[in-house]
Amino acid sequence: MKKFFVFIAAIVALAACSAPAPAPVVSNSNANSAKTVVPLSDADVTAKEKAAWEAIQSKNYDGFAAMLDSDAIEITPTDVNEKAATLAGVKEFEPTDIAFSDWKVVHLDNDAVVVTYTTKVSGKFQGVPFKDQSARASSAWVNRDGKWVSVYHQETPIPAKLPAPPPKASASPSASASPTGAPVATTGPDAIANEKIVWDLFKSKNYDGFASVLADDFIQVLETGVSDKANAVEIDRFDASKSELSEWKTLKIDDDAALVFYLVKAPGMKDERHTTFWTNRNGKWVARFHQGTALEKAPPAAKAAPAASPAAK
Repeated sequence: MKKFFVFIAAIVALAACSAPAPAPVVSNSNANSAKTVVPLSDADVTAKEKAAWEAIQSKNYDGFAAMLDSDAIEITPTDVNEKAATLAGVKEFEPTDIAFSDWKVVHLDNDAVVVTYTTKVSGKFQGVPFKDQSARASSAWVNRDGKWVSVYHQETPIPAKLPAPPPKASASPSASASPTGAPVATTGPDAIANEKIVWDLFKSKNYDGFASVLADDFIQVLETGVSDKANAVEIDRFDASKSELSEWKTLKIDDDAALVFYLVKAPGMKDERHTTFWTNRNGKWVARFHQGTALEKAPPAAKAAPAASPAAK
């Protein structure tokens, strides 16, 4: 049932989103250029999330599609999905009981907001019942020429038994305390370059430097829970020396915000898909939101119906 839910999580995009084209960077030509925009309230963005779920539940697929940006992405435990595949996939999904909890809203700027929360869902997929499957879900909503649409969605299933924490960095003198005065490369609008700076800081065990590139109101979402900046800096003291990063892609949100997503491989751990939103705060680019999702193989049902599978390309 766990693998069964993994595929459900992949298609239950309450703001289900699509992958960008294979090009390494996607820029939205219709990105909102207005400087005075009334941002969504916390109540507004949670209402939009619930409306997307309701559209799926009522089989209002046209209404659901209208909520998605054409260049949106969806990060799942099986793949990075395109909008068309996501729309095909939700038609296989019939949620009956849906419960939400742990809502948190992250305002990137006036034109963009991320909402993260926990779902517990029962229903049917391809006619087969499932019950009480939980995940940590996040979506980003952006203003495109006056209309708020979903540009990103990510699901991180919550396992019944949480995995063991990754190996800690070695207790050498350099690891017992972050290097003080060590130079930190300057972040900027290039989200890939920024993320590589973060991983260089991990590998050098410069945790003070890592903290310096996070916004004070930074939020991190993992299968183990949701963390603020202080907790994230402590949690992320792992041995990154053998981590391999690949499949880099970015998506421009607006002039002051961008996201980057990529694959992480490390010995003894599941492959993970990571996403970070970077924002310009008073001239300095800082990480505002991060989510990690462990990868799972698509179940046989998904492979048997590639036309309806968001994992199919």
